[in-house]
Amino acid sequence: MKFSILIAHYNNAHFFKDCFESILQQTYTDWEAIILDDASSESEKKMIREMISTDKRFKFFENEKNSGVGVTKSKLIELAEGEICGFLDPDDAINPTAIQKCMEIFQVKKDTVLTYSRFMTCDQDLKPISPFRSAMQIPNSDPYFFNFPIQIAHFVTFRKAVYEQTEKMNPDLKIGEDQDLYLKMYEKGKVQFINDTNYLYRTHQGGISQNDNKKKSHEYFAQVIFNTMKRRGLTTINGQKIPDHYPGVDDIFSLLQYQHRLPFRIKKKIKITLQSIFG
Repeated sequence: MKFSILIAHYNNAHFFKDCFESILQQTYTDWEAIILDDASSESEKKMIREMISTDKRFKFFENEKNSGVGVTKSKLIELAEGEICGFLDPDDAINPTAIQKCMEIFQVKKDTVLTYSRFMTCDQDLKPISPFRSAMQIPNSDPYFFNFPIQIAHFVTFRKAVYEQTEKMNPDLKIGEDQDLYLKMYEKGKVQFINDTNYLYRTHQGGISQNDNKKKSHEYFAQVIFNTMKRRGLTTINGQKIPDHYPGVDDIFSLLQYQHRLPFRIKKKIKITLQSIFG
């Protein structure tokens, strides 16, 4: 089985060396790395091309104009030739066994459509700061699962053939496109948590999700959740009516506050335990 590493690049070449080297160090070797550049400067594109020129498994493509992350990631999936895909940001990196760990699951568990693991938050030099501790196995087949609070996170991998059965990634999303993808894949089969820290997430001033976009990210996530509710045909949640039209970010997240409370968390843990025992 081939694995497609999908990299949406925009003016991040100065950080790409770590990403590039982490791919070359993978213990699983049947992979391709597809880079789609979203109209970076010529000097940036030149740096990337020169770096990858020594390995034919790296493929470089360009958008004709700057199109945003939703369009770029949608195109990346279309370009992928591998049965399994996973996104890797050009300023981040993955640990040497990251691909091998997920491929072992996909090869054995045919009903698994998506895997995810832990990530390590790092400084701008990719030195570890702290692990993402919220990641854990989630209950499968729950129409009221919205990845709230966030549990499915890097390193996320998925079956391309199953993705093709969904409404696919929303190209209009400029933030939250990953959450949109996770929730659509969740509806098509089982997802599995890999209890390893497989992804190195670099924090730096130019990071898309690390600056002024945090508020926008919250708003986009609320819209993704509302669209998911409608796609699943839900009319009420925890005894409250789901509005017919998008009501705004505060109203959406207020509908989900019960999922933070202890009774809900206990029920969820019991469900996860039973699923792990009985499949």
